[in-house]
Amino acid sequence: MSQTKQPTNGGALATLVIVFFFWGFIAASNSIFIPFCRTHFHLNQFQSQLIGSAFYGAYFIGSLFLYLLSSLVGYDILNKIGYKRGIVLGLLISVAGALLIIPSANFNSFPAILGSFFVVALGFSLQQTAAQPFAIALGDPATGTHRLNLAGGINSLGTTLGPIIVSYFLFGTPSAASKIITVTNINTLYLIVAAVFLAVALFFAFSKLPEGKDDAAFEGSKKASMSLVTLTVLMLIIIMIGQFTSIGKLELTGLTILLVFAVLFISYNKASKTSDGWGAMKYPQLILGMIGIFVYVGVEVTIDNNFGALLKSPGYLTTAGLLDKEISKYITLYWGSLMIGRWTGAIGVFNLSKIGKTIATIVVPFIAFAFVLFINHTYGNSIRDLLPYSCWVAVAVIAFFIGQQKPVKTLLTVALLATAAMLLGVSSKGLFSVYCFMAGGLFCSVMWPSIFALAVAGLGKYTSQGSAFLIMMILGGAVIPPFQGSIGDKTNNMHISYLVAAGCFAALAILAIRMRTILKSQGLNFDEQIGGAH
Repeated sequence: MSQTKQPTNGGALATLVIVFFFWGFIAASNSIFIPFCRTHFHLNQFQSQLIGSAFYGAYFIGSLFLYLLSSLVGYDILNKIGYKRGIVLGLLISVAGALLIIPSANFNSFPAILGSFFVVALGFSLQQTAAQPFAIALGDPATGTHRLNLAGGINSLGTTLGPIIVSYFLFGTPSAASKIITVTNINTLYLIVAAVFLAVALFFAFSKLPEGKDDAAFEGSKKASMSLVTLTVLMLIIIMIGQFTSIGKLELTGLTILLVFAVLFISYNKASKTSDGWGAMKYPQLILGMIGIFVYVGVEVTIDNNFGALLKSPGYLTTAGLLDKEISKYITLYWGSLMIGRWTGAIGVFNLSKIGKTIATIVVPFIAFAFVLFINHTYGNSIRDLLPYSCWVAVAVIAFFIGQQKPVKTLLTVALLATAAMLLGVSSKGLFSVYCFMAGGLFCSVMWPSIFALAVAGLGKYTSQGSAFLIMMILGGAVIPPFQGSIGDKTNNMHISYLVAAGCFAALAILAIRMRTILKSQGLNFDEQIGGAH
Protein backbone atom coordinates (compact mmCIF):
# COMPACT_ATOMS: atom_id res chain seq x y z
CA MET A 1 0.00 0.00 0.00
CA SER A 2 1.44 3.37 -1.01
CA GLN A 3 1.91 5.96 1.67
CA THR A 4 0.22 9.32 1.23
CA LYS A 5 2.73 12.15 1.03
CA GLN A 6 2.30 14.99 3.48
CA PRO A 7 1.87 18.29 1.59
CA THR A 8 4.26 21.13 2.42
CA ASN A 9 2.77 23.95 4.49
CA GLY A 10 3.91 26.71 2.11
CA GLY A 11 2.64 29.62 4.20
CA ALA A 12 4.37 28.39 7.34
CA LEU A 13 7.58 27.72 5.42
CA ALA A 14 7.54 31.21 3.90
CA THR A 15 7.25 32.67 7.41
CA LEU A 16 9.99 30.42 8.77
CA VAL A 17 12.58 31.39 6.15
CA ILE A 18 12.40 35.00 7.41
CA VAL A 19 14.14 33.73 10.56
CA PHE A 20 16.88 32.15 8.45
CA PHE A 21 17.31 35.48 6.63
CA PHE A 22 17.98 37.39 9.84
CA TRP A 23 20.56 34.91 11.13
CA GLY A 24 22.58 35.65 8.01
CA PHE A 25 21.79 39.37 8.06
CA ILE A 26 23.08 39.95 11.60
CA ALA A 27 26.04 37.54 11.41
CA ALA A 28 27.39 39.15 8.22
CA SER A 29 26.69 42.65 9.54
CA ASN A 30 29.21 42.02 12.31
CA SER A 31 31.86 42.39 9.60
CA ILE A 32 30.96 46.08 9.28
CA PHE A 33 30.34 46.67 12.98
CA ILE A 34 33.71 45.18 14.05
CA PRO A 35 36.00 47.67 12.23
CA PHE A 36 33.65 50.48 13.32
CA CYS A 37 34.00 49.41 16.98
CA ARG A 38 37.76 49.09 16.62
CA THR A 39 37.99 52.72 15.50
CA HIS A 40 35.28 54.09 17.80
CA PHE A 41 36.50 52.38 20.99
CA HIS A 42 40.23 52.49 20.09
CA LEU A 43 40.61 48.70 20.24
CA ASN A 44 43.36 46.41 19.01
CA GLN A 45 42.45 43.65 16.54
CA PHE A 46 42.11 40.97 19.22
CA GLN A 47 39.70 43.12 21.25
CA SER A 48 37.57 43.93 18.20
CA GLN A 49 37.20 40.19 17.50
CA LEU A 50 35.51 39.73 20.88
CA ILE A 51 32.25 40.76 19.16
CA GLY A 52 32.45 37.54 17.17
CA SER A 53 33.47 35.62 20.30
CA ALA A 54 30.42 36.90 22.19
CA PHE A 55 28.17 36.16 19.21
CA TYR A 56 29.32 32.63 18.38
CA GLY A 57 30.10 31.73 21.99
CA ALA A 58 26.40 32.25 22.73
CA TYR A 59 25.55 29.46 20.27
CA PHE A 60 27.70 27.04 22.26
CA ILE A 61 26.47 28.17 25.68
CA GLY A 62 22.80 28.26 24.60
CA SER A 63 22.85 24.85 22.90
CA LEU A 64 24.77 23.25 25.76
CA PHE A 65 22.45 24.70 28.41
CA LEU A 66 19.36 23.43 26.58
CA TYR A 67 20.91 19.98 26.15
CA LEU A 68 22.01 19.70 29.78
CA LEU A 69 18.64 20.91 31.09
CA SER A 70 16.86 18.35 28.89
CA SER A 71 19.22 15.65 30.22
CA LEU A 72 18.42 16.70 33.77
CA VAL A 73 14.63 16.51 33.35
CA GLY A 74 14.77 13.44 31.12
CA TYR A 75 12.95 14.82 28.07
CA ASP A 76 13.56 17.21 25.19
CA ILE A 77 12.38 20.59 26.54
CA LEU A 78 12.18 22.18 23.09
CA ASN A 79 10.08 19.32 21.78
CA LYS A 80 7.85 19.65 24.85
CA ILE A 81 7.04 23.34 24.27
CA GLY A 82 6.99 22.95 20.49
CA TYR A 83 9.25 24.37 17.79
CA LYS A 84 6.86 27.25 17.10
CA ARG A 85 6.98 28.53 20.69
CA GLY A 86 10.72 27.92 20.76
CA ILE A 87 11.21 30.21 17.76
CA VAL A 88 8.95 32.88 19.31
CA LEU A 89 10.91 32.75 22.58
CA GLY A 90 14.19 32.92 20.67
CA LEU A 91 13.01 35.95 18.72
CA LEU A 92 11.96 37.74 21.91
CA ILE A 93 15.40 37.09 23.45
CA SER A 94 16.98 38.59 20.31
CA VAL A 95 14.65 41.62 20.59
CA ALA A 96 15.96 42.18 24.13
CA GLY A 97 19.55 41.90 22.90
CA ALA A 98 19.02 44.38 20.05
CA LEU A 99 17.41 46.88 22.43
CA LEU A 100 20.30 46.44 24.91
CA ILE A 101 22.76 47.56 22.22
CA ILE A 102 21.16 51.04 22.29
CA PRO A 103 21.94 51.98 25.94
CA SER A 104 25.30 50.20 25.58
CA ALA A 105 26.21 52.52 22.71
CA ASN A 106 24.80 55.56 24.53
CA PHE A 107 27.02 54.84 27.55
CA ASN A 108 29.95 54.22 25.18
CA SER A 109 30.56 50.84 26.82
CA PHE A 110 32.22 48.16 24.69
CA PRO A 111 31.79 45.42 27.36
CA ALA A 112 28.05 46.20 27.45
CA ILE A 113 27.90 45.92 23.65
CA LEU A 114 29.56 42.49 23.90
CA GLY A 115 26.93 41.43 26.42
CA SER A 116 24.16 42.71 24.15
CA PHE A 117 25.48 40.76 21.15
CA PHE A 118 25.67 37.67 23.38
CA VAL A 119 21.96 38.03 24.18
CA VAL A 120 21.06 38.51 20.49
CA ALA A 121 22.94 35.33 19.56
CA LEU A 122 21.52 33.43 22.54
CA GLY A 123 18.11 34.00 20.93
CA PHE A 124 19.53 32.88 17.59
CA SER A 125 20.80 29.68 19.21
CA LEU A 126 17.29 28.77 20.36
CA GLN A 127 15.81 29.79 17.00
CA GLN A 128 18.28 27.65 15.06
CA THR A 129 17.79 24.63 17.31
CA ALA A 130 14.02 24.88 16.72
CA ALA A 131 13.83 26.11 13.13
CA GLN A 132 15.81 23.36 11.39
CA PRO A 133 13.67 20.42 12.62
CA PHE A 134 10.58 22.66 12.25
CA ALA A 135 11.36 23.09 8.54
CA ILE A 136 11.43 19.31 8.18
CA ALA A 137 8.13 18.98 10.10
CA LEU A 138 6.34 21.36 7.71
CA GLY A 139 5.88 18.74 5.02
CA ASP A 140 6.89 15.28 3.84
CA PRO A 141 10.04 14.21 5.76
CA ALA A 142 11.43 12.87 2.46
CA THR A 143 11.57 16.42 1.10
CA GLY A 144 12.84 18.00 4.33
CA THR A 145 16.32 18.57 2.87
CA HIS A 146 14.73 20.56 0.03
CA ARG A 147 13.15 22.94 2.52
CA LEU A 148 16.41 23.30 4.44
CA ASN A 149 18.26 24.09 1.22
CA LEU A 150 15.67 26.75 0.41
CA ALA A 151 16.09 28.20 3.89
CA GLY A 152 19.87 28.10 3.49
CA GLY A 153 19.58 30.04 0.24
CA ILE A 154 17.53 32.73 1.99
CA ASN A 155 20.08 32.75 4.83
CA SER A 156 22.80 33.49 2.25
CA LEU A 157 20.67 36.30 0.82
CA GLY A 158 20.70 37.82 4.31
CA THR A 159 24.49 37.52 4.55
CA THR A 160 24.83 39.29 1.20
CA LEU A 161 22.47 42.19 1.97
CA GLY A 162 23.44 42.64 5.64
CA PRO A 163 26.80 44.43 5.19
CA ILE A 164 25.33 46.81 2.59
CA ILE A 165 22.29 47.78 4.69
CA VAL A 166 24.27 48.21 7.93
CA SER A 167 26.94 50.20 6.08
CA TYR A 168 24.21 52.50 4.74
CA PHE A 169 22.84 53.21 8.22
CA LEU A 170 26.30 53.79 9.69
CA PHE A 171 28.11 55.57 6.86
CA GLY A 172 25.56 56.56 4.21
CA THR A 173 26.29 55.84 0.53
CA PRO A 174 29.87 55.67 -0.82
CA SER A 175 29.25 58.76 -2.99
CA ALA A 176 28.03 60.83 -0.02
CA ALA A 177 30.34 63.13 1.86
CA SER A 178 32.09 61.62 4.88
CA LYS A 179 29.43 60.99 7.48
CA ILE A 180 30.17 61.48 11.16
CA ILE A 181 28.91 58.39 12.95
CA THR A 182 26.93 59.21 16.05
CA VAL A 183 25.08 57.15 18.61
CA THR A 184 21.90 58.14 16.75
CA ASN A 185 23.00 56.03 13.76
CA ILE A 186 23.39 52.97 15.97
CA ASN A 187 20.14 53.66 17.83
CA THR A 188 18.18 53.88 14.57
CA LEU A 189 19.72 50.71 13.16
CA TYR A 190 19.04 48.49 16.18
CA LEU A 191 15.60 49.96 16.86
CA ILE A 192 14.66 48.82 13.37
CA VAL A 193 16.26 45.40 13.93
CA ALA A 194 14.41 44.97 17.26
CA ALA A 195 11.12 46.09 15.68
CA VAL A 196 11.45 43.57 12.84
CA PHE A 197 12.32 40.75 15.28
CA LEU A 198 9.30 41.66 17.39
CA ALA A 199 7.00 41.80 14.35
CA VAL A 200 8.10 38.33 13.22
CA ALA A 201 7.70 37.00 16.79
CA LEU A 202 4.14 38.36 17.01
CA PHE A 203 3.31 36.98 13.58
CA PHE A 204 4.53 33.54 14.65
CA ALA A 205 2.71 33.74 17.99
CA PHE A 206 -0.69 34.62 16.53
CA SER A 207 -0.51 32.69 13.25
CA LYS A 208 -2.13 29.30 12.78
CA LEU A 209 1.17 27.50 12.36
CA PRO A 210 1.55 23.95 13.64
CA GLU A 211 3.23 23.71 17.05
CA GLY A 212 5.92 21.47 15.59
CA LYS A 213 6.58 18.47 17.81
CA ASP A 214 7.89 14.97 17.22
CA ASP A 215 7.75 11.72 19.13
CA ALA A 216 11.47 10.93 19.12
CA ALA A 217 12.78 9.76 22.49
CA PHE A 218 15.42 11.92 24.14
CA GLU A 219 18.80 10.21 24.32
CA GLY A 220 20.86 11.31 27.32
CA SER A 221 24.61 10.69 27.62
CA LYS A 222 26.01 11.41 31.08
CA LYS A 223 29.67 11.00 30.19
CA ALA A 224 29.34 13.12 27.05
CA SER A 225 27.57 15.78 29.10
CA MET A 226 30.37 15.75 31.67
CA SER A 227 32.94 16.08 28.89
CA LEU A 228 31.20 19.17 27.47
CA VAL A 229 30.79 20.72 30.93
CA THR A 230 34.50 20.12 31.59
CA LEU A 231 35.35 21.90 28.33
CA THR A 232 33.15 24.84 29.32
CA VAL A 233 34.72 25.13 32.79
CA LEU A 234 38.25 24.99 31.36
CA MET A 235 37.44 27.73 28.84
CA LEU A 236 36.04 29.89 31.64
CA ILE A 237 39.27 29.37 33.58
CA ILE A 238 41.26 30.52 30.53
CA ILE A 239 39.07 33.63 30.29
CA MET A 240 39.73 34.39 33.98
CA ILE A 241 43.47 33.88 33.49
CA GLY A 242 43.31 36.36 30.62
CA GLN A 243 41.57 38.91 32.83
CA PHE A 244 43.85 38.69 35.86
CA THR A 245 47.28 37.88 34.41
CA SER A 246 49.59 39.35 31.77
CA ILE A 247 49.70 36.15 29.70
CA GLY A 248 49.40 37.05 26.01
CA LYS A 249 46.11 36.75 24.11
CA LEU A 250 47.82 34.73 21.38
CA GLU A 251 48.91 32.10 23.89
CA LEU A 252 45.49 31.98 25.54
CA THR A 253 43.48 31.67 22.32
CA GLY A 254 45.92 29.06 20.99
CA LEU A 255 45.55 27.12 24.25
CA THR A 256 41.74 27.27 23.93
CA ILE A 257 41.89 25.72 20.45
CA LEU A 258 44.20 22.95 21.67
CA LEU A 259 41.90 22.43 24.65
CA VAL A 260 38.85 21.82 22.43
CA PHE A 261 40.78 19.24 20.39
CA ALA A 262 42.20 17.57 23.51
CA VAL A 263 38.84 17.20 25.27
CA LEU A 264 37.22 15.73 22.15
CA PHE A 265 40.04 13.25 21.49
CA ILE A 266 40.27 12.20 25.15
CA SER A 267 36.49 11.67 25.15
CA TYR A 268 36.66 9.44 22.10
CA ASN A 269 39.60 7.50 23.51
CA LYS A 270 37.63 6.76 26.69
CA ALA A 271 34.46 5.99 24.72
CA SER A 272 36.32 3.50 22.52
CA LYS A 273 37.21 1.52 25.65
CA THR A 274 33.81 1.74 27.36
CA SER A 275 30.98 3.02 25.18
CA ASP A 276 28.32 3.05 27.92
CA GLY A 277 27.19 6.57 28.77
CA TRP A 278 28.93 8.26 25.84
CA GLY A 279 26.03 8.19 23.40
CA ALA A 280 26.89 9.72 20.04
CA MET A 281 30.46 10.47 21.14
CA LYS A 282 31.38 6.80 20.87
CA TYR A 283 31.39 7.21 17.08
CA PRO A 284 34.75 8.43 15.69
CA GLN A 285 33.10 10.08 12.68
CA LEU A 286 31.10 12.33 15.03
CA ILE A 287 34.20 13.39 16.99
CA LEU A 288 35.98 14.25 13.75
CA GLY A 289 32.81 15.98 12.54
CA MET A 290 32.71 18.11 15.69
CA ILE A 291 36.32 19.14 15.07
CA GLY A 292 35.44 19.75 11.42
CA ILE A 293 32.50 22.04 12.25
CA PHE A 294 34.64 23.88 14.84
CA VAL A 295 37.37 24.52 12.25
CA TYR A 296 34.97 25.23 9.37
CA VAL A 297 32.87 27.82 11.22
CA GLY A 298 36.06 29.32 12.63
CA VAL A 299 37.71 29.77 9.25
CA GLU A 300 34.52 31.01 7.55
CA VAL A 301 34.15 33.72 10.21
CA THR A 302 37.82 34.61 10.60
CA ILE A 303 38.38 35.29 6.89
CA ASP A 304 35.64 37.86 7.00
CA ASN A 305 35.85 39.35 10.50
CA ASN A 306 39.55 40.17 10.16
CA PHE A 307 39.28 41.33 6.55
CA GLY A 308 38.09 44.84 7.41
CA ALA A 309 41.32 45.43 9.37
CA LEU A 310 43.38 44.08 6.46
CA LEU A 311 41.62 46.34 3.93
CA LYS A 312 42.33 49.34 6.20
CA SER A 313 46.04 48.45 6.35
CA PRO A 314 48.17 50.99 4.41
CA GLY A 315 49.88 49.40 1.42
CA TYR A 316 47.68 46.31 1.14
CA LEU A 317 44.99 47.31 -1.35
CA THR A 318 45.64 51.05 -1.48
CA THR A 319 48.51 53.23 -0.32
CA ALA A 320 46.57 54.78 2.57
CA GLY A 321 44.21 51.87 3.28
CA LEU A 322 40.43 51.92 2.88
CA LEU A 323 38.00 53.92 4.99
CA ASP A 324 35.34 52.10 7.03
CA LYS A 325 32.60 53.06 4.57
CA GLU A 326 34.57 51.61 1.62
CA ILE A 327 34.82 48.10 3.08
CA SER A 328 31.24 46.90 2.52
CA LYS A 329 31.78 46.16 -1.18
CA TYR A 330 34.35 43.46 -0.43
CA ILE A 331 32.53 42.10 2.60
CA THR A 332 29.42 41.71 0.43
CA LEU A 333 31.52 39.89 -2.17
CA TYR A 334 32.69 37.43 0.48
CA TRP A 335 29.22 36.60 1.80
CA GLY A 336 27.91 36.71 -1.76
CA SER A 337 30.48 34.02 -2.56
CA LEU A 338 28.88 31.77 0.05
CA MET A 339 25.51 32.50 -1.56
CA ILE A 340 26.92 31.57 -4.99
CA GLY A 341 28.07 28.19 -3.71
CA ARG A 342 24.93 27.44 -1.70
CA TRP A 343 22.59 28.29 -4.56
CA THR A 344 24.66 25.99 -6.76
CA GLY A 345 24.69 23.25 -4.13
CA ALA A 346 20.89 23.39 -3.96
CA ILE A 347 20.53 22.41 -7.64
CA GLY A 348 20.69 18.73 -6.70
CA VAL A 349 17.37 18.85 -4.85
CA PHE A 350 15.44 19.65 -8.03
CA ASN A 351 14.26 16.94 -10.38
CA LEU A 352 16.36 18.02 -13.36
CA SER A 353 17.72 15.87 -16.16
CA LYS A 354 21.46 15.20 -16.30
CA ILE A 355 21.90 17.86 -18.98
CA GLY A 356 19.68 20.25 -17.04
CA LYS A 357 21.79 19.84 -13.90
CA THR A 358 24.98 20.39 -15.88
CA ILE A 359 23.66 23.59 -17.43
CA ALA A 360 22.31 24.84 -14.09
CA THR A 361 25.64 24.14 -12.35
CA ILE A 362 27.35 26.38 -14.91
CA VAL A 363 24.72 29.11 -15.12
CA VAL A 364 23.44 29.50 -11.52
CA PRO A 365 26.80 30.60 -10.02
CA PHE A 366 27.12 33.41 -12.53
CA ILE A 367 23.51 34.49 -12.00
CA ALA A 368 24.23 34.66 -8.26
CA PHE A 369 27.44 36.61 -8.95
CA ALA A 370 25.49 39.04 -11.13
CA PHE A 371 23.08 39.54 -8.22
CA VAL A 372 26.02 40.43 -5.92
CA LEU A 373 27.21 42.97 -8.50
CA PHE A 374 23.69 44.39 -8.81
CA ILE A 375 23.37 44.87 -5.04
CA ASN A 376 26.69 46.72 -4.91
CA HIS A 377 25.80 48.86 -7.93
CA THR A 378 22.43 49.77 -6.42
CA TYR A 379 24.14 50.87 -3.22
CA GLY A 380 26.49 53.10 -5.20
CA ASN A 381 29.67 51.02 -5.11
CA SER A 382 31.81 50.81 -8.23
CA ILE A 383 31.74 47.20 -9.47
CA ARG A 384 34.38 47.45 -12.20
CA ASP A 385 37.10 46.04 -9.98
CA LEU A 386 34.86 43.11 -8.95
CA LEU A 387 34.32 41.79 -12.49
CA PRO A 388 37.60 39.80 -12.73
CA TYR A 389 36.43 37.78 -9.71
CA SER A 390 34.36 35.81 -12.21
CA CYS A 391 37.53 33.77 -12.85
CA TRP A 392 37.35 32.42 -9.29
CA VAL A 393 33.63 31.69 -9.81
CA ALA A 394 34.65 29.59 -12.84
CA VAL A 395 37.18 27.70 -10.67
CA ALA A 396 34.43 27.01 -8.15
CA VAL A 397 32.16 25.64 -10.91
CA ILE A 398 34.93 23.20 -11.89
CA ALA A 399 35.29 22.20 -8.22
CA PHE A 400 31.54 21.49 -7.97
CA PHE A 401 31.77 19.19 -11.00
CA ILE A 402 34.76 17.37 -9.50
CA GLY A 403 32.95 16.96 -6.18
CA GLN A 404 29.86 15.45 -7.85
CA GLN A 405 27.82 16.31 -4.71
CA LYS A 406 29.63 13.53 -2.85
CA PRO A 407 30.66 14.57 0.68
CA VAL A 408 34.27 13.30 0.73
CA LYS A 409 35.12 14.34 -2.81
CA THR A 410 33.51 17.73 -2.34
CA LEU A 411 35.11 18.45 1.04
CA LEU A 412 38.57 17.34 -0.10
CA THR A 413 38.41 19.27 -3.38
CA VAL A 414 37.21 22.59 -1.93
CA ALA A 415 39.52 22.33 1.11
CA LEU A 416 42.59 21.89 -1.09
CA LEU A 417 41.54 24.73 -3.41
CA ALA A 418 40.80 26.99 -0.43
CA THR A 419 44.24 26.23 1.06
CA ALA A 420 45.87 27.20 -2.24
CA ALA A 421 43.75 30.37 -2.46
CA MET A 422 44.77 31.48 1.07
CA LEU A 423 48.47 30.88 0.34
CA LEU A 424 48.19 32.86 -2.90
CA GLY A 425 46.43 35.64 -1.01
CA VAL A 426 49.17 35.80 1.64
CA SER A 427 51.95 35.85 -0.98
CA SER A 428 50.42 38.70 -3.02
CA LYS A 429 48.87 42.15 -2.57
CA GLY A 430 46.28 44.31 -4.29
CA LEU A 431 43.10 43.11 -5.95
CA PHE A 432 44.49 39.66 -6.80
CA SER A 433 45.10 39.01 -3.09
CA VAL A 434 41.59 40.29 -2.26
CA TYR A 435 40.08 37.90 -4.83
CA CYS A 436 42.04 34.98 -3.34
CA PHE A 437 40.81 35.61 0.19
CA MET A 438 37.23 36.20 -0.99
CA ALA A 439 37.35 32.87 -2.86
CA GLY A 440 37.40 31.26 0.58
CA GLY A 441 33.67 32.02 0.66
CA LEU A 442 33.09 30.05 -2.54
CA PHE A 443 34.80 26.99 -1.10
CA CYS A 444 33.32 27.32 2.41
CA SER A 445 29.82 27.39 0.93
CA VAL A 446 29.48 23.62 0.50
CA MET A 447 31.53 22.47 3.51
CA TRP A 448 28.79 22.42 6.17
CA PRO A 449 26.55 19.80 4.46
CA SER A 450 29.60 17.68 3.54
CA ILE A 451 30.98 17.62 7.10
CA PHE A 452 27.51 17.18 8.60
CA ALA A 453 26.66 14.27 6.30
CA LEU A 454 29.85 12.40 7.11
CA ALA A 455 29.63 13.10 10.86
CA VAL A 456 26.10 11.71 11.37
CA ALA A 457 26.49 8.74 9.01
CA GLY A 458 25.71 5.50 10.83
CA LEU A 459 24.68 7.13 14.15
CA GLY A 460 21.21 5.57 14.11
CA LYS A 461 19.19 6.55 17.19
CA TYR A 462 21.96 8.96 18.19
CA THR A 463 21.61 11.07 15.05
CA SER A 464 19.60 13.81 16.80
CA GLN A 465 22.05 13.98 19.69
CA GLY A 466 24.99 14.03 17.30
CA SER A 467 23.38 16.91 15.41
CA ALA A 468 23.07 18.87 18.66
CA PHE A 469 26.75 18.30 19.45
CA LEU A 470 27.71 19.46 15.95
CA ILE A 471 25.74 22.71 16.33
CA MET A 472 27.56 23.36 19.63
CA MET A 473 30.82 23.41 17.67
CA ILE A 474 29.78 26.69 16.06
CA LEU A 475 32.00 27.66 18.99
CA GLY A 476 34.85 27.77 16.45
CA GLY A 477 33.55 31.15 15.31
CA ALA A 478 34.21 32.47 18.83
CA VAL A 479 37.80 31.22 19.15
CA ILE A 480 39.62 31.13 15.80
CA PRO A 481 38.95 34.78 14.71
CA PRO A 482 40.48 36.30 17.90
CA PHE A 483 43.39 33.84 17.53
CA GLN A 484 44.08 35.25 14.07
CA GLY A 485 43.46 38.78 15.35
CA SER A 486 46.03 38.30 18.11
CA ILE A 487 48.58 37.12 15.52
CA GLY A 488 47.87 40.31 13.57
CA ASP A 489 48.48 42.36 16.74
CA LYS A 490 51.62 40.43 17.69
CA THR A 491 53.22 40.73 14.24
CA ASN A 492 51.63 44.08 13.37
CA ASN A 493 50.81 42.37 10.07
CA MET A 494 47.20 41.34 9.38
CA HIS A 495 48.23 40.08 5.96
CA ILE A 496 50.49 37.29 7.25
CA SER A 497 47.85 36.30 9.82
CA TYR A 498 45.83 34.71 7.00
CA LEU A 499 48.17 31.73 7.23
CA VAL A 500 45.73 30.72 10.01
CA ALA A 501 42.98 30.33 7.38
CA ALA A 502 45.33 28.30 5.17
CA GLY A 503 46.09 26.00 8.10
CA CYS A 504 42.39 25.52 8.86
CA PHE A 505 41.58 24.53 5.29
CA ALA A 506 44.55 22.13 5.17
CA ALA A 507 43.27 20.51 8.39
CA LEU A 508 39.82 20.06 6.79
CA ALA A 509 41.42 18.31 3.79
CA ILE A 510 43.19 15.87 6.12
CA LEU A 511 39.95 15.39 8.07
CA ALA A 512 38.07 14.46 4.86
CA ILE A 513 40.55 11.68 4.11
CA ARG A 514 40.43 10.39 7.69
CA MET A 515 36.63 10.36 7.80
CA ARG A 516 36.51 8.42 4.53
CA THR A 517 38.78 5.74 6.05
CA ILE A 518 36.73 5.50 9.26
CA LEU A 519 33.37 5.21 7.49
CA LYS A 520 34.76 2.70 5.00
CA SER A 521 35.88 0.51 7.93
CA GLN A 522 32.26 0.57 9.14
CA GLY A 523 30.98 -0.58 5.75
CA LEU A 524 29.32 2.76 4.98
CA ASN A 525 29.07 4.29 1.53
CA PHE A 526 30.86 7.49 2.51
CA ASP A 527 30.32 9.18 -0.84
CA GLU A 528 26.54 9.18 -0.77
CA GLN A 529 24.76 12.34 0.41
CA ILE A 530 23.60 10.80 3.69
CA GLY A 531 21.96 13.85 5.21
CA GLY A 532 22.36 17.24 6.84
CA ALA A 533 22.09 20.73 5.41
CA HIS A 534 22.87 24.28 6.50
